[in-house]
Amino acid sequence: MVKDMLLWDETLFKDREMLELDYVPEHFHHRTSQMNSLKFCVRPAMQGARPVNALCLGPPGTGKTTAINKLFEEIEAHSSKVVPTYVNCQMDYTRYAVFYQIYRKVFGYTPPSSGISFKRIFEKVMSHCASQETVLVVALDDFNYLFHEREVDHVLYSLLRAHETCPGAKVGVIAVLSEPSLKYVFDPRVASIFQAEEIPFPLYTGAEIRDILARRAQLGFYPGVVSQEVLEMVAEYTENAGDLRVGIDLLRRAGLSAERRASRAVSPEDVDGSFGRSRLVQLTYALKSLKDDEITVLRLAVENDGKRAGEIYTRFHEVTGSGYTRFHEILNKLDAVRLIDTDFTGSGTRGRSRTVKTRYDPQEILSRIDGL
Repeated sequence: MVKDMLLWDETLFKDREMLELDYVPEHFHHRTSQMNSLKFCVRPAMQGARPVNALCLGPPGTGKTTAINKLFEEIEAHSSKVVPTYVNCQMDYTRYAVFYQIYRKVFGYTPPSSGISFKRIFEKVMSHCASQETVLVVALDDFNYLFHEREVDHVLYSLLRAHETCPGAKVGVIAVLSEPSLKYVFDPRVASIFQAEEIPFPLYTGAEIRDILARRAQLGFYPGVVSQEVLEMVAEYTENAGDLRVGIDLLRRAGLSAERRASRAVSPEDVDGSFGRSRLVQLTYALKSLKDDEITVLRLAVENDGKRAGEIYTRFHEVTGSGYTRFHEILNKLDAVRLIDTDFTGSGTRGRSRTVKTRYDPQEILSRIDGL
């Protein structure tokens, strides 16, 4: 009936921001112990001392990034002597890029786009912090993106040994790792000083998922838009996926689907129809961080799934003209960020050879690459 139809200038969303993946909720539920552990690590910084390093461990969608954002909000509200700096290593995965972001946070503007060396950026940041007696707390989110080419060792060494070349510099690191199964062996010079306090972020329980999604739905939609039946469907999909972001994205997409039908309520069919896109939100995020030649290697890996790296390199060189060194770097990065798996065999012409397999369905990867 017409009265049940949504008018063209009406919307189901009371506050769309509540259903965005990067929204930081005012009240952060079900992570009290993790927040207390993080506060314990940064407490020395609030007193002018070097903080305790921390390593946040847990699967994607378990609140690690939100915890960091909430922590940094509190630090900035209570102290001008602590400089909390967040770095998304998906986007900034070299030592220079990490310190570029630190420089921007410390000084409030970016360094010159060219002509300034890493050494100069490093010295300016650390000497400024030492002279102002401020403590630098750097959060390295998606830490595993630094693993390729051992970039992580260069980053941590520069940060945690800064006081040796710049007396008075005080730096702490909060690393965030969403792939706890990755076993990275640090350079001994780094391992001796990192010694991070491990803070586990387990999967949310079914009850916690339902509570969080119910709160988001209540704040994001007008009353009556999301029924208990629909909320239960979203929660079940989310629990099976093991990633809270899937549920938040699914609420948003299902709402958009209902609006497209001019319906005043989200239906189970809206949820079912939207899940296909929401379930791979992590894959979509990873793809957005890749450069053009990295996308090229991934596409070739998909088209040659299970083949040897040497065969894929031959095609890569034909397409781009780039050499094996760059190909090797890209392959290691795609492996580190868990888009592909590379396994060694003993059947290569020079001994061991790597086979390359994608971690997602090839067609799903291609469809998302084409949609970028």
